[in-house]
Amino acid sequence: MSARRDHAAVVLSYHRVGPPPPGSWETWFSIGEETFLGQLRDLVELGWEPVGVDAFIAGLEDPDHLPRRAALLTFDDAFRTLGGTALACLRRLGYPAAVFVPTGHIGGKNEWDGDTQPQEPICNWDDLRELEAQGLSVQSHGVSHRRFSLLAGDERVRELVESKRAIERGLGKRVELFAYPYGDDGTDADRMDAAVARAGYRAAFLYDGASFRLPASDRFRLPRIPMGPDTDLGAELARAA
Repeated sequence: MSARRDHAAVVLSYHRVGPPPPGSWETWFSIGEETFLGQLRDLVELGWEPVGVDAFIAGLEDPDHLPRRAALLTFDDAFRTLGGTALACLRRLGYPAAVFVPTGHIGGKNEWDGDTQPQEPICNWDDLRELEAQGLSVQSHGVSHRRFSLLAGDERVRELVESKRAIERGLGKRVELFAYPYGDDGTDADRMDAAVARAGYRAAFLYDGASFRLPASDRFRLPRIPMGPDTDLGAELARAA
């Protein structure tokens, strides 16, 4: 019955919202406040309804848990600035979101970017607890933020297991979503799907993609739309995976 009702979902992937901190600079991964609010308004005006992590997970298998067009808002890397403009905008609109943090960098900086992106602080544990309290669900982005295609099999497993364990211990909650750094899920999709499932995740995300039909055909390789200041959300939402 659910498939006949033509349910669909879309996942938006953000990084930074608002002005850059002192010593930093704007990049494509930085979105101004008005642009961000405009994208969220466009999302709703186009018929998509933001939902929380629990509803999203339930809807992957039973779409009746979700509106006909469901949207999950996500933020990669858990930059500390997330607690500023982005959080204020989400609270103003009453929208939930998921935040993917690389646990080996909690309280540090985005060293994995080298000099290709500005080095900015990543949330510490107190910051992450505050995000949780404000309705942003903290989930896993691995430990080291390394590409899975460059890791050996046992290293990939450690990235999955140790990051999940660290967040669960640090925040006293269950972690059920995983976002592959760079959207890189390695070289063997079937084997990675099995490893993600064994680690206890309910779903995993790539980086590029479009909207998708529900129930999801592969909940461990879900697409996300990368969001930048020039993203044509209407055009992106018109595409389907």
